[in-house]
Amino acid sequence: MVSMNKLDTQARSRILHMLCEGQSIRAITRVMGTSKNTVAKLLSDAGEVCAQYQDQALRNLTSKRIQVDEIWSFTYAKQKNVAAAKAAPEGAGDTWTWTAIDADTKLVMSWLVGGRDSEYAMGFMDDLSRRLANRVQLTSDGHRAYLETVEGAFGGDIDYAMLIKLYGASPDSAKGRYSPAERTGARKERIEGNPDIKHVSTSFAERQNLTMRMHMRRFTRLTNGLSKKVEAHANALALHFMYYNFVRIHSSLRMTPAMAAGVTGKLWEIGDIVALIEAKEADKPTARGPYKKMN
Repeated sequence: MVSMNKLDTQARSRILHMLCEGQSIRAITRVMGTSKNTVAKLLSDAGEVCAQYQDQALRNLTSKRIQVDEIWSFTYAKQKNVAAAKAAPEGAGDTWTWTAIDADTKLVMSWLVGGRDSEYAMGFMDDLSRRLANRVQLTSDGHRAYLETVEGAFGGDIDYAMLIKLYGASPDSAKGRYSPAERTGARKERIEGNPDIKHVSTSFAERQNLTMRMHMRRFTRLTNGLSKKVEAHANALALHFMYYNFVRIHSSLRMTPAMAAGVTGKLWEIGDIVALIEAKEADKPTARGPYKKMN
């Protein structure tokens, strides 16, 4: 087994690349010959620097149309099983990830991990509003928590509409318990300002949900790759969005979302993320404090 302090830049890059492409931590340990703790520690370090970098870089954005959505997962155990679970950590149970995506550049400029109530909706909307440099058109689904929080975060300076989906019982009796309800239609409802009805859509936000499930093992349904701690879940998301925004070329854009949004002028590589980690490690003092030359 290779310990964390012996991983070179190339090994770190390979591990992070596998994490970004949906490999589980245990699968990576078998391929790389590293310990589980080594991979988990690298994910933690990467998530921390990626969250910090994007928090600073994704500011003064000149987006025009933004779509928001929430995606469900769970930490440690499903909510109904938390009470009976042994040593369930804080944050165990249902875990919702709120995301905001630019419909034109496909940049994910804001996300939040937590519950699905009005408190988290307000925190999410406040963060989103502070990242924008101009008035935008916003579309959400029919989740009621958005109604008050959008107005609270943006005031009247927004064109906001809801896409309310309508569902009915599925006539297909062969469908199982994990099949979604049959969608029978959708209603576009203006909430604030003057949104362009033809652009009222959440399709890009929903497609981003699929991307998250494909590229993060902990979002895969009916497996044991779930997050055991909410902190690990948040770190995986920060790394994923760094990879999605800065490294992975979007097929329709022929560039990364960060390049399309004018956030960066270059195509990032996984090695650039490793460089962020190593730069932070270089600035970190030792246990005895920084070295001082004696006279």
